[in-house]
Amino acid sequence: MYKKMILTMLLMQLSLPVFSFGGLGKSAVSIYEDINPAIVTVDSQLSDGLSCGTGCIIDKSGVILTSAHVVDIGKAVVVTTNNGQNYDAKVLKRLGENKDIALLKIDAKRDFKTVKLGNSEKVKVGEKVLAIGNPFGFSGTLTQGIVSRIDYTKNRIQTDAAINPGSSGGPLLNTRGEIIGINQAIYNPDNNISNIGIGFATPINLVKEYLKELDNG
Repeated sequence: MYKKMILTMLLMQLSLPVFSFGGLGKSAVSIYEDINPAIVTVDSQLSDGLSCGTGCIIDKSGVILTSAHVVDIGKAVVVTTNNGQNYDAKVLKRLGENKDIALLKIDAKRDFKTVKLGNSEKVKVGEKVLAIGNPFGFSGTLTQGIVSRIDYTKNRIQTDAAINPGSSGGPLLNTRGEIIGINQAIYNPDNNISNIGIGFATPINLVKEYLKELDNG
């Protein structure tokens, strides 16, 4: 009788639905497996040393979106794709009122996997999010959290998903695997001694406005 009860309980557990990240979207695993091939590591030689960050491939020809403070126009920039291949990259343009977004270009004889840009106007505080980046050189790192706050005055999304040095330029994703922001900075009162769970991303709709202005220009 006891063995029969255990077997019944196991069968009930096996029949439960697979956990979905956020309830209505994809699982964190499927989002990561789908998006990570379109996420790159960005290394740039700046005047004061080496800068490391993250980028998102937005066009199959090799156009990459990243944070402008990761790169410096005229300096050597190397992009590493998720399969470990290195490419010399050209800085095409700095975008935005504060020039906080940059476009890079790499050339290869193949098409690249690309990300999907979402709609940051639909983002809600409390919504579950994912971040993929290159913190401290650990490429392809996935973290998760929620939208903690939306600062409409300064145009930034606040999140408690872990964002560390090297994550700048990486995507903040919703549960459908769409980019809702480009990770930019962390609140850092103790100079990287600890991650206190306050990170900021530029809303993707603002980035799309920058890209539209570039097309029109």
